[in-house]
Amino acid sequence: MYKPYSPEWHRKRYLKESLDLYFDNYVEVEVIYEDLMNIINERSEDAYAEFQKATHLESKLRKK
Repeated sequence: MYKPYSPEWHRKRYLKESLDLYFDNYVEVEVIYEDLMNIINERSEDAYAEFQKATHLESKLRKK
């Protein structure tokens, strides 16, 4: 159990509210899974693009 109103408590509450919406709307488990995987994939792609940008800048700075 997290301390009320802590960042962890809010994070868990937001996740619970999201899952409750899926379940309350009778969304199939496969759809929930696909949505989660899409969100994780988007996050991974964004992080990789950010990494590539930083790596490219670092490379340019080393050449100068």
